[in-house]
Amino acid sequence: MTDPAAPAPTTTARRDTSLLAVGSLVSGLLAYLFFALVIRSLGAGPAAPVAVLWAWWSFAGAAITFPVQHWITRTAALEGGEAAVRRGLARVAGAVTGASVAAGTVAWLASERLFGPEGGWFPLLVVGVGIGSGALGLVRGTLSGRHQFVAVGLGLILENGLRCLAAVALMIAGSESPTAYGLALVVGGVAALFWPAALVPRRTGAGGLGTPLAFVSGASAGQLLAQITLTGGPVLLAAVNGAPAQVTALFAALALFRAPYTFGLGLMAALTGRLTRLVEAGRHDALRHIREGLILATLVIAGLGGLGGAWLGPEVMELVFGEGVRLDRGNTALVAIGSVFALATLVLTVGLLARGRTAAIARTWLAAVPIGLVAYLVVPGSELTRTCWTFLVVEAAAWLGFLLLEWRSDRARTGRR
Repeated sequence: MTDPAAPAPTTTARRDTSLLAVGSLVSGLLAYLFFALVIRSLGAGPAAPVAVLWAWWSFAGAAITFPVQHWITRTAALEGGEAAVRRGLARVAGAVTGASVAAGTVAWLASERLFGPEGGWFPLLVVGVGIGSGALGLVRGTLSGRHQFVAVGLGLILENGLRCLAAVALMIAGSESPTAYGLALVVGGVAALFWPAALVPRRTGAGGLGTPLAFVSGASAGQLLAQITLTGGPVLLAAVNGAPAQVTALFAALALFRAPYTFGLGLMAALTGRLTRLVEAGRHDALRHIREGLILATLVIAGLGGLGGAWLGPEVMELVFGEGVRLDRGNTALVAIGSVFALATLVLTVGLLARGRTAAIARTWLAAVPIGLVAYLVVPGSELTRTCWTFLVVEAAAWLGFLLLEWRSDRARTGRR
């Protein structure tokens, strides 16, 4: 009998996963290259509006692309199939469009504050980034549901490759317009059009509608909180009157140690469908082994990451970001360990999405954040040290919460069988 949770043939699966990994890595490098090109072309000051748009793009990736992609991949792996995606797509598309227009409206109302006196077109670019993020989520989710992971990897490269090509063209043309470089960022969403067949789900499957908006909204809230935790340390430090040099150094440390997380985001495309099939097939022993392996790997890598961060982290920061941009060894170790928990939490998030526990994901993050704030109040030391501890504690608390959610969810399913 064929195992309903069986993966593709081993050789093909490994090849596709390897190529997806390459695509994710190259895409991440191209993303950093794009912003480096923007800064070199415009200068740090004039590039500020593009930096704000870049920040919105990172949040749109978490709140729009990721939920849409994994909703489609999970739904395609269930009995409803792509027909269920087809039936629910109009509602999801409407929600994505509404969220994008709402973000653009906020950007318009605060245009001068966010983008400066010459940022008149940026609110429209905000809308474009949101809609493009939704389109990319649709294509990646459909391709992942069809096990076309090589195409997913190529799409990741193409998205940021188009941005870099546009930036290079603007540099050659001698453009000094922040709006033009902002439009170059939006151009990345055009990558979705290179797979037109993936924009239209098939009619295969039973087609039950389910509750797509509940799934997407829960996943969106959870990933948005995860992204805020991952990137919000410098904001917290600035709010408590941390020194500007410390704010910059913390931003650099988080960017450096976030690289594996960014790389892992692309690889999650290959994981959602596989875990969904294991859940639906009742393979709880396999799911337990995956969870136990993740726990062991997280603790071991966190220990090694902390040691490596303290030993080499400050020097690597200066090598990458310039002389003087560094944290002390203790705080670098805290950021490194917190980043390991963040990556492990991303994997657990995909596991919970496979189990349909999106609302619980958001609730867990809402519970973890206050625990981190308590840590900030009780941990001794400077504002910088307490901020680093807050980041670590929130990530670790979410990790523990997600492990508990997985265990309880699998136990409940076992009891129902």
